[in-house]
Amino acid sequence: LKGLTADDEAALDRSVSPCEDFFQFACGSWVKKTNIPDDESSWMRSFSTIRDQNEATLRDIVESLGKPEAKLAEEPTQLRDFYASCMDEATIEKLGAKPLDADLKLIGTVKDAASLGKVLGKLHARGLAPLFAVGVQQDFADSTKMIGAFDQAGLGMPERDYYLKTDGKFPELRKKYEAHVTAMFTLLGNKKAAEAAATVLRIEKMLAEKQMTKEDRREPKKVYHLTARADLAKVAADFPWDAYLAELPAKEAKLFNVAQPDYLAAVGTFAKSGIPFADWQVYLQWHVLRGVAPALSKAFVDEGFKWQSALRGTAKIPPRWKRCVRATDGALGEALAQPFVMKTLGAEGKATVKDMVLAIEEEMKKNLTGLAWMDPKTRELAQKKLAKIANKIAFPDKWRSYKGLKVDKKSYYDNVTRADAFEQARQLAKVGKPVDRNEWYMTPPTVNAYYDPSMNEMVFPAGILQPPFYANARPVAANFGGIGMVMGHELTHGFDDEGRQFDADGNLKDWWSPSVNTEFEKRASCVEKQYDEYVVLETHVNGKLTLGENLADLGGVKLALAALKQKVGKTERAEGAATPEQQFFLGFAQGWCGKYRDEMMRLLVATNPHSPPNLRVNGPLSNTPEFAAAFSCQPGHKMVRKDRCEVW
Repeated sequence: LKGLTADDEAALDRSVSPCEDFFQFACGSWVKKTNIPDDESSWMRSFSTIRDQNEATLRDIVESLGKPEAKLAEEPTQLRDFYASCMDEATIEKLGAKPLDADLKLIGTVKDAASLGKVLGKLHARGLAPLFAVGVQQDFADSTKMIGAFDQAGLGMPERDYYLKTDGKFPELRKKYEAHVTAMFTLLGNKKAAEAAATVLRIEKMLAEKQMTKEDRREPKKVYHLTARADLAKVAADFPWDAYLAELPAKEAKLFNVAQPDYLAAVGTFAKSGIPFADWQVYLQWHVLRGVAPALSKAFVDEGFKWQSALRGTAKIPPRWKRCVRATDGALGEALAQPFVMKTLGAEGKATVKDMVLAIEEEMKKNLTGLAWMDPKTRELAQKKLAKIANKIAFPDKWRSYKGLKVDKKSYYDNVTRADAFEQARQLAKVGKPVDRNEWYMTPPTVNAYYDPSMNEMVFPAGILQPPFYANARPVAANFGGIGMVMGHELTHGFDDEGRQFDADGNLKDWWSPSVNTEFEKRASCVEKQYDEYVVLETHVNGKLTLGENLADLGGVKLALAALKQKVGKTERAEGAATPEQQFFLGFAQGWCGKYRDEMMRLLVATNPHSPPNLRVNGPLSNTPEFAAAFSCQPGHKMVRKDRCEVW
């Protein structure tokens, strides 16, 4: 394996056979030499490095706007002032907890079910999510319509298992969480902080017991319950709907999806009689406090970080500028993205990336044609779905406007709460209107990509179209192993255990014939069992939770490799240099070189639908015959599974 760049060569651990552990072979030296920065809980050779570069670019942009000679239109002024207010620590310190006064006064009016509904509505209108979350979504049954949506929420720990499980680190984390809530209430001046924290934990545990599991939430049919506004009272008879809905900027909303009706019914019961109203005040105080703590003085921020550190293992809080860049991107993402894309991605890059996506879609088309287990009717509908997939690359054709969002240089807290309310109002205003197919749900500097089943579209922001995933100057095989695999991954999501339940128009529909359904489930079950067997820090990976991502990884490798073969054919190479296939697999694996703190790895395995990085490499490759051929691996080697899984 010769002819690699110095950087790629330096990452290898040649003491390990590629046929025994390809992740270790491709990334071993990088893992050994890499120290996770103190302000990070994990570090990826690709994602983290690019994100770091992107954030430095964004910092340059916002700081240049603050220079006296900068002549600014409205949106750059908003960017400058939002960032400046976040960096103005002196004013933030002087204010302490004072910005919370109005919220605490509002929460103090909760005396009965109606006032609880009213206050909850006001908080939800600001984008906070105590008890449950309200938002919008495309109607699963008719993707041309936008409807309101209610989803379970209201917990301060990552998800229900953290309240209910008695094994592993969960009990220890519960104690740390209670200590954190106590400390935050103490900072707020609550003389009975420990008592308040116990109340919060008691209520959150009651909510957790009623919430749907993370595995069930991945089943679209289980989280789709179309409900007319007038029928919400039938779902949760005891909930004060009239008082609540009157406060939401969604007067036109006639239809809602209630994702978890049983949970909402339980919330209604708790609201009416299950919990004293004084306790509700404590619970709401906590959820407002935890929601806005990053915009308060240092004491609150540091205590918030202490809890995040317990959860993720991070040793040091990120520098102020980094937190402020992230907050600015969150509040004014598309305004900040415009100068970013001008700096980072040329038009040539966008066109090349588009060609790669089309090449990978062409391979999926061939794949579907040759699938022996798919009948003609289902195949025709699958081809139709593939043909209708829309691709969005680098940045939107039309930028979002932030007109009407007031940003004031002197009050960071007000800027954050106004930006959240502005975004929530923008979202809720979509209800009853036609779907905007030009909208992006990630900002262009984001180092990620996504497939949206209701839109039937793939989105590749400019942020990820950079080395090591993609570079114009890189060997074509390495680009296909990097961004090509990401494209194949997102495309496969359209046909994974969730995505396959949506048709070409993005509607939740049974379009698979029963026999083909059975064949798919048999093949998917092979992947689920494979990942169930992996153990990370004494915990089994959850094969069901991670199934969609693992199927997408497996499909992504297969499609990107097939597209590469079409592109390079049988090109000549220098004697002894890496073959295109070897470059491809190495390009893929080195995109996933990563290192995690133990706490963060436990959090990932407990809550995340993605598998840990080493399994995202070794899992799919051990099922890939072309990998075994490229590195001369034989049956009996760990990277050659006896019972190979193949779906697409």
